[in-house]
Amino acid sequence: MNAAAYVLVSALGFALMGLCVKIGDARGFPVMQMITARALVSLVLSYWDIRRVGVSPWGNNPKLLWLRGALGLAALIAVYTSLTRLPLAEATLIQYLNPVFTAFLAWVFLGERVHKSTLTCLMLGIIGVIIIVNPLDFGGQILPIDAVGIGVLGAAGSGAAYTLLRYLSRTEHSSVIVLYFPLVCLPVSVALGWPQFIMPVGMDWILLIAIGIFTQMGQVGLTRGMALESAGRVAALSYIQVVFAALLGIIFLHDTVFLNTFIGGALIIGGALISQRSNHLHAATRVEPPGPG
Repeated sequence: MNAAAYVLVSALGFALMGLCVKIGDARGFPVMQMITARALVSLVLSYWDIRRVGVSPWGNNPKLLWLRGALGLAALIAVYTSLTRLPLAEATLIQYLNPVFTAFLAWVFLGERVHKSTLTCLMLGIIGVIIIVNPLDFGGQILPIDAVGIGVLGAAGSGAAYTLLRYLSRTEHSSVIVLYFPLVCLPVSVALGWPQFIMPVGMDWILLIAIGIFTQMGQVGLTRGMALESAGRVAALSYIQVVFAALLGIIFLHDTVFLNTFIGGALIIGGALISQRSNHLHAATRVEPPGPG
């Protein structure tokens, strides 16, 4: 498979994960139970991967690895909650604000330069979200502000987790970084959500397992795609997830995609593409100092 195929598989996996979360919510499963199912599948697959590559599971900087897991859990709670309260396409679109938060946090904590394109991305993203929320009711649907706010917090949490991941990738194996997420997520989600858990019946077991499998499918596809192609191009291809999410919402959930979602989504994705293309060009034209000898 080439990079484009891997990214398409990744986008489809994440979109199917979102669909399963929506169906799970309709079946009465609380967010924490769905996160527990996702973490359990991830723990099994991540541990298998650690054994396969033959590296120590504990890493070189356990404190930051635990923090990375905690940030990922906080972001996932917000993302899953927004999925239960917003249409699938709109919840997916709001998550694509995370490049803005990643750029800002990388500037604050990693000293990375913020380009004009990042500010353009921020402005377009804010305008896009306002149009999607439709507070003045120009036709279409009006989304609940609190649910959108939770989605934005999820995007911010994802940006924070990704920023820390970039820092940790300098010293840690990618399989170790991935493993720490379920190590944090599984016990915490069980502890916080256990009283509300319900017993799955019949196909419910497959639904819960599918949430974890589709998430892993998305992560593996994205990781392998980035290994074969530049991050900027992979990110651009990954926006097909919005199309998959919209189609799945229409087919299986009877969602309606309104004009304001198209316009707002175009602004969010357009801004993110501008920012990523600019970052790619800056990286490509950066001159490295000559090494010794």
